Amino acid sequence: MWKEFKEFAIKGNAIDLAVGVIIGAAFGGIVNSLVKDILMPPIGLLTGGLDFSNKFLILKNAPGAGVFNTPADAAKAGAVTWNYGNFITLIINFLIVAFCIFLVIKAMSKMKKPSPGADPVVKECPACTMSIPIKATRCPHCTTEFSRI
Repeated sequence: MWKEFKEFAIKGNAIDLAVGVIIGAAFGGIVNSLVKDILMPPIGLLTGGLDFSNKFLILKNAPGAGVFNTPADAAKAGAVTWNYGNFITLIINFLIVAFCIFLVIKAMSKMKKPSPGADPVVKECPACTMSIPIKATRCPHCTTEFSRI
């Protein structure tokens, strides 16, 4: 069992997966910053200062509670909140991540060299046009002889 695990861990697929997870985590941080620091402020400005991350509804108020400015303040006081603004932010984040991954894969596909086609295993007989093995020197259908090209 140890030998099998060692082979699995050393295989290229496991290492590629590990590298992908690490790069994905770093890429996620970049995208989160892009959404929070770059995209959301102009959207908030266009919507009159609307900050999605602090949008919430109080489902059950805390005893003796007043007005809360953030979901964190409401949660700290013991209120039950519905944080729809955070959900909107995460949807925007997901769409940006999906679009970025699409662009990266599209660019990689363009850079990737087309794989060479496999060597043919059959050829066509010049006399009867039937398919015959590539190494054949005589057609089994019409018995025409021909040299290998």
